[in-house]
Amino acid sequence: MISYAECSARDRLAHVVDAGSFREWLPPSDRLTSPHLGQLGLPAAFDDGVAIGRASLAGREIFVAAQEGEFMGGGVGEVHGAKLVGLLRRALRDRPHAVLLLAESGGVRLHEANAGLIAVSEVMRALLDVRAAGIPVIVLIGGANGCFGGMGIVARCADHVVMSDIGRLAMSGPEVIEASHGVEEFDSRDRALVWRTTGGKHRWLCGDCDALVEDDVGEFRQAAIAALDAARPITLAALEDEHGRLASRMDFEGDDATALWARLGIADASRVPDLDVAAVRALGVH
Repeated sequence: MISYAECSARDRLAHVVDAGSFREWLPPSDRLTSPHLGQLGLPAAFDDGVAIGRASLAGREIFVAAQEGEFMGGGVGEVHGAKLVGLLRRALRDRPHAVLLLAESGGVRLHEANAGLIAVSEVMRALLDVRAAGIPVIVLIGGANGCFGGMGIVARCADHVVMSDIGRLAMSGPEVIEASHGVEEFDSRDRALVWRTTGGKHRWLCGDCDALVEDDVGEFRQAAIAALDAARPITLAALEDEHGRLASRMDFEGDDATALWARLGIADASRVPDLDVAAVRALGVH
């Protein structure tokens, strides 16, 4: 068993796609760096924190991108976002079997705020175009930095989301909520609270992700293979169903995830954080 969370972006790619099949576009040797970080006296990365390219998965051609959480928390800047957009637009041209995104990001890179925000909006538009063309977009979330901010929205625009029990997915990160509304609203140092609210178990129970796996690269690979045919047409009926589900959640007046789990029909909901992945999946409320 190899921890997905402890792997670098390229290590994850090596374990998830077919062995030796990844062919990178715009690799570090091309020295494509952010035009903004140097002006601010900040270190740059020769791939700007994301690896993109072509690979195969279970023998089928896919396009793939993996964000590197060790570089600025996987934050999206101008070049980082442009690489993701370019990958998705090339998918529209070349029509691979699927697009696989190994997401790990704290959101938009604040050093490039406007450029990053524009980039994320372009990623979302390109992703939805890919989906509309019938090419499934699969997102894997299990890195130490989670998937927050604009990339959290991008993930929920995809056809299929796979998370580990230690993965996290949300719009605003715990530190952002605390900074904006105070520790009384959300204590970012309360790790149990953070995972109850944004972690993989919670997201799976609420229907925000489609598959819950252990923190193991092999399980992520198998879940990705299982999702290769997970294309979901973007229809009015599907959107109305999603909006109805979200509206019912907004009516919830509890103050903790455990109360929401109880509302979902889980007996003794307080035990969920201590359950292993198999036991959570066996609850059968997804």
